[in-house]
Amino acid sequence: MLRFSLIGTLLPVSRFLFPRWSNAFLPLVIILGAIAPLYVGLFVAYGFSPKTLEAGYMPTQPVPYSHAIHAGKLGMDCRYCHTSVENASFAAVPATQTCMNCHTQIHRESPKLEKVRSSYETGMPIEWIKVHKLADYTYFNHSAHVVRGVGCVECHGRIDQMEVVYRVAPLSMGWCLECHRNPTDRIRPPSMVTQMAWDQNKEMTQAQRVELQNLNNIHPNSNCSTCHR
Repeated sequence: MLRFSLIGTLLPVSRFLFPRWSNAFLPLVIILGAIAPLYVGLFVAYGFSPKTLEAGYMPTQPVPYSHAIHAGKLGMDCRYCHTSVENASFAAVPATQTCMNCHTQIHRESPKLEKVRSSYETGMPIEWIKVHKLADYTYFNHSAHVVRGVGCVECHGRIDQMEVVYRVAPLSMGWCLECHRNPTDRIRPPSMVTQMAWDQNKEMTQAQRVELQNLNNIHPNSNCSTCHR
């Protein structure tokens, strides 16, 4: 008797808390429960992709070096400081001696150059922070690109306008493949690789770019071993 009296008491309460129309929510709850992990997975994957984490990266360097002044206003060639880009896989960071070639005469007492002068006197290198860094499992050769006419601006953006260097491109695999599969619009005469304002798509016809591509033995490809060796 007690059992039946409890059921009789709870039935009206349950009907109040869970009315008949609430049954329509069950399929919705099942569907949301099924697709929610997919949305969470996509959100996490995008949030941790190179496109969202790396593009725009702008570290504070130990010395406030302005590319806008040196490469832009003064017109210094990239290769004066980054001497290895044409014959090595990496772009060398200039030694303090390179800086002092000018700064023994120019802005000799500037407080901004205190660490440069200290490095020059002690022989201890300045600990510059790398801005453009690829994963260790990726092989990239600067010289292979530069000597075949891939301009600095294609990967680094308008460095000559940057007070503080930041990463323009995501440097993701998909971004690299876009160029490897269609290099025609991204190559220029090797003599113009450091000319940031020079636009090969305006200065050259499509036929000229194709001819240059063939001359430099550049073939569109997406072979995994090109970058993963």
